[in-house]
Amino acid sequence: MSAVVMDGKALAAEIKQALRKRCAALSRPPRLAVVLVGDDPASAVYVRNKEQDCAQCGISCADHRLPSGTSQAELLALIDTLNRDEAVDGILVQMPLPAHLDAGQVLRAIAPAKDVDAFHPENVGLLHLGQPRYLPCTPAGILALLKKYGIDPAGKHCVVVGRSNIVGKPLALLLLQADATVTVCHSKTPDLADQCRRADILVSAAGQVGLITADMVRPHAVVIDVAMNRGADGRLCGDVDFGAVAQRADYITPVPGGVGPMTRAMLMENTYQAALGRESR
Repeated sequence: MSAVVMDGKALAAEIKQALRKRCAALSRPPRLAVVLVGDDPASAVYVRNKEQDCAQCGISCADHRLPSGTSQAELLALIDTLNRDEAVDGILVQMPLPAHLDAGQVLRAIAPAKDVDAFHPENVGLLHLGQPRYLPCTPAGILALLKKYGIDPAGKHCVVVGRSNIVGKPLALLLLQADATVTVCHSKTPDLADQCRRADILVSAAGQVGLITADMVRPHAVVIDVAMNRGADGRLCGDVDFGAVAQRADYITPVPGGVGPMTRAMLMENTYQAALGRESR
């Protein structure tokens, strides 16, 4: 029997429709400032998608496009301006930045209350304390998908493949806070296949085509594929051998159409929360 395919695209549409009503109830639409440095084609597509999401939710989007030669001082000056602009609720700097720019310093320069990606050290610290201002977008999207399909992490063994600051680490923390037992695997983990076979919920965010094969998945597991890779044929794919694993798991996310749309929907949710916080001040 084939696994249930977890439709992130459909759930994201539901979330955005509900957000549109909530945004309309505010005194003014939430406003997201998006900063794109350079002309990376993939980044331009991501920004365009986020602008479309904003339009669907009733969120105002201010697009700031800077040339690839922009200096660190110039970029920090723009962020400082956006931090002080009371009309701006959220700030998103599209990654990756050109190699000559210090991304860490840039992310730390964003005011924590406007950091809707939840990358600022203050917001990371609040998350670790269990008192998040905003939830990191991809992990939050994964939890929302699990909830939609009635999958409770409590008491489950969750294996997360990947230890990035964007997905692996914060997701492991949120799963712990949801009462799961969590194992985090990475490039130095011995016998990755054995670790994966222990998972009730297996999440792969390694960025390696074909990493997760059917023999690495226990029967009836939930498999969440976070990665966005290009296969040999140029098509988008994840880490998971979807066709084979879908014959073994009970639930599985597709790539594309699984976690990606949910990540963007959670960015919209965080932007709304930032605007709500502004109105309560």
